[in-house]
Amino acid sequence: MIRIAPSILNCDLSRLAEEVILLEQGGADWLHLDIMDGVFVPNLTIGPPVIKSLRRQTNLPFDAHLMIAEPARYIQDYVDAGCDMITVHAEAVKNLGSTIAKIKKAGLKAGISIKPKTAPETIAPWLKKVDLLLVMTVEPGFGGQEFMPSMLPKIRTIKSMISLEKKKIELAVDGGITDKNIAQVVAAGANFIVAGSFVFKSNNVKKAIQALRTKAEA
Repeated sequence: MIRIAPSILNCDLSRLAEEVILLEQGGADWLHLDIMDGVFVPNLTIGPPVIKSLRRQTNLPFDAHLMIAEPARYIQDYVDAGCDMITVHAEAVKNLGSTIAKIKKAGLKAGISIKPKTAPETIAPWLKKVDLLLVMTVEPGFGGQEFMPSMLPKIRTIKSMISLEKKKIELAVDGGITDKNIAQVVAAGANFIVAGSFVFKSNNVKKAIQALRTKAEA
């Protein structure tokens, strides 16, 4: 099953609650929350107070993608804000095992994300511990970037790694996904698609989500 998880990075932040309601009505499966601290990535976005406010507006599950330094310090904040899954970057964590354990102990799903230049083998030791692996197909930090086709082999490699595990692990891809390339991404093994610019720059959020799903499931 293909899951569509729109990222709110490119939405109209002055209408954030309305935008999230439109995503739910438009058929989104998850809401992807890009959290940036200006340290790990060169951008600043939202934090727990905004997420807590959004939690009252929708029943969509929340994935907090923590593009921040030392994310373990803030896990409880995102738990308290109402997130359902927390995804941390392998490159930002000194002790990935303990960070994953902290997320799981709080009762949330745990994910690991890797940047384009990070080798898939980096996450191999943690496959049995996580619920989601997120492959970045752009350099994290800003929305609207173009998809890197060179990441397709990495997606295939990670899919092969997942196939060897006796555990369901979502394979997510984030960065420049449109109705023109989603079929390639899904064919490579992804089943959890994060899309921001394509959805919010369209004239109709529902039609954009439907277009992604149609191409992905063709």
